[in-house]
Amino acid sequence: MVRILDKAAVQPRRRFNLATSFTIRRSPARSRLATIRLRIPAVNAQPNRVELVATVGVRGVTGIAQILFKIFRDGVQIFNTIQGIESAGSEQNYAVTFQAIDRNVRSGNHVYTVTAENLTANTRADVVGPISFSGLAVQTRT
Repeated sequence: MVRILDKAAVQPRRRFNLATSFTIRRSPARSRLATIRLRIPAVNAQPNRVELVATVGVRGVTGIAQILFKIFRDGVQIFNTIQGIESAGSEQNYAVTFQAIDRNVRSGNHVYTVTAENLTANTRADVVGPISFSGLAVQTRT
């Protein structure tokens, strides 16, 4: 059995929309997609885990972009994954979903941020929506 310590969710974009799309920045720059805040209580909160889930709608525009998604806790990277995004002549629209687990987070308020950056020169991928990011902090037995 687990005890819920805190939960948070944001949905900065609710649907696919080309009219409001934006280009994912070329690495080492990155595009911030969503941010949530979670509070871990000072008493009876250890051991714990924070379960994070993000979904990002992406469209390939030119070439095959390699998009690096990262999750940060309080400005420190705790997770990353790469997704190839193809463009014209193939599949162009993707809903990329990924999950991360952050274990034994110290007590206090924490800011989690999900970002994206394009690793591949001469390619372009745009965020077209939806974007959602959620976190659930739970106390565990071990």
